Amino acid sequence: MFTRLLTIFIALFWAVTATAQSSYQIQPGDSLSVEVLEDPALNRNVLVLPDGSFSFPLIGRIETSGRTTDQVQSALAAALAPNFASAPSVFVSVAGLSLTSTLSNKKQIDIYVLGEVNTPGKVQVDTGTTLLQFLAESGGFTRFAATKRVQLRRSSKSGERVVVFNYNAVESGASIPRRTVLRDGDVIVVPQRRLFE
Repeated sequence: MFTRLLTIFIALFWAVTATAQSSYQIQPGDSLSVEVLEDPALNRNVLVLPDGSFSFPLIGRIETSGRTTDQVQSALAAALAPNFASAPSVFVSVAGLSLTSTLSNKKQIDIYVLGEVNTPGKVQVDTGTTLLQFLAESGGFTRFAATKRVQLRRSSKSGERVVVFNYNAVESGASIPRRTVLRDGDVIVVPQRRLFE
């Protein structure tokens, strides 16, 4: 009974591992294990170069960056096919992850928001996040927010720069804040609405 349960557990573990590997997108610096059943001399570990490719005998350069192991496996089998009497059986798996793969795929930056927003404070967001995306992530405005006077405060070597924009104009199609990408340390201030504002 115990060996049967152990066998089932091991089979499930390998199935989950295979599924995870088949959906993983290969990145530069990853190490891949390539096996060709018809010619063991081709079996090897390859390193994905910074340009997202690796070289393989009989083929040359293979593009891998952003592809899954299944996609690389299919590309290798198709490229090797002219060298064999029948289509070769190729297996590709991730042998090692690059240092950047083990870290977050995107660098996080710190943004600070205060005033009339639903969740004020320090928030970590991915690099490339725009001001509007951030406002959506922060839970939106309170009912007392002066949405016509939202401030983006950015420090630089020459001092602090304050950009004020009208969120209502953004909703109607104004494009400047829509393209404003946040930087590390940016502060967003949403002041309280004045009387009759």
